[in-house]
Amino acid sequence: MSSRETVIEYVRKLPEEMSVAEIAREIELLAGIQTAREQALRREGIPAEDARKLVDAWATKPVGLAFL
Repeated sequence: MSSRETVIEYVRKLPEEMSVAEIAREIELLAGIQTAREQALRREGIPAEDARKLVDAWATKPVGLAFL
């Protein structure tokens, strides 16, 4: 299945009431997952344990001006 066909099929499954911005974010997520899969097949990227540490660090990082 081509990238175009994958996106069309994915968008068809999304709820009707989603905004264009929400759909764009979903497509961006889909593209990121595809990139990660391709990197994993080529043995590129970072080990899962390192990725978990990064996510944990992001989750504890202050957002915007909330830390002031």
